[in-house]
Amino acid sequence: MATTRLSCFVLMVMSFTVLMGCCCSAKIYKVGDSEGWTRKDDTYYGWAEHKQFHVGDSLIFKYDRNFNDVTQVSSALEYEFCNSSSPKAVYNTGHDVVTLTEPGSHYFISSNHTQCVEGQKIHVLVVRGWSRPVPQSLPRNILPLGKTYRVGESNEWSVPQESDFYYKWSEEKQFHVGDNLLFNYDDQVNDVLEVSSDLEFKSCDSSAPVATHNTGQDLIKLTKPGIQYFISSKTGQCEAGLKLRVVVQPLFRAVPRRMKLSPLDRLIKWLHRFGPRIHH
Repeated sequence: MATTRLSCFVLMVMSFTVLMGCCCSAKIYKVGDSEGWTRKDDTYYGWAEHKQFHVGDSLIFKYDRNFNDVTQVSSALEYEFCNSSSPKAVYNTGHDVVTLTEPGSHYFISSNHTQCVEGQKIHVLVVRGWSRPVPQSLPRNILPLGKTYRVGESNEWSVPQESDFYYKWSEEKQFHVGDNLLFNYDDQVNDVLEVSSDLEFKSCDSSAPVATHNTGQDLIKLTKPGIQYFISSKTGQCEAGLKLRVVVQPLFRAVPRRMKLSPLDRLIKWLHRFGPRIHH
């Protein structure tokens, strides 16, 4: 009887080892699946949005090397504006395998500016290896990929014809932590100031801003829930309606599910059946 139990135990340990090897191994993702690496609006945002990438996973980029490449850039700004002038790495074999070696945001674009603008770019958020649990809330510098809103759209960031233009623009949208606001304007005549209170916003008080942006192409990430206020400091422009109030919602959270036992917990629970029993 003891021999039978021992054999059963050894078999379960071997099965558990194989199972854990399966569950904890790195994954390989073919970027775009059957579409491959090509220009197509919103293809890669939707493709990456529902995946969870870990350190050790790999991305496979398949494409025609005669017309394309894969350029890795360092920042969200380079990614947003398809700026490939200072790449972190360039791949051009037509079948590139890129291993994700560190947590954080990784940005990939096509160096063909037109193709990148038309949607051939991908941002992936990488968390630590499979052996570590995914944190409930991500650090400030590793926020999930959100949407990018071009403030004012065709009007950009300029004095509107109607003073409530930016109020209406923001009311039609739902902003969440991780989203970005892109302010485009003439930096010779304008700027973007973030202020901290509703009173400063209503009175166009720019004397104590939380932050000042003046590049003409400012990409501002929304990092916390609540109300954020943006105004112009230029004389008369805020009073004429050049100000924006956005309500930022928290991150989406999945509906909690009933906790499932891990393979290790299931094995331990099974082994307890064969443990010593106390008889009274």
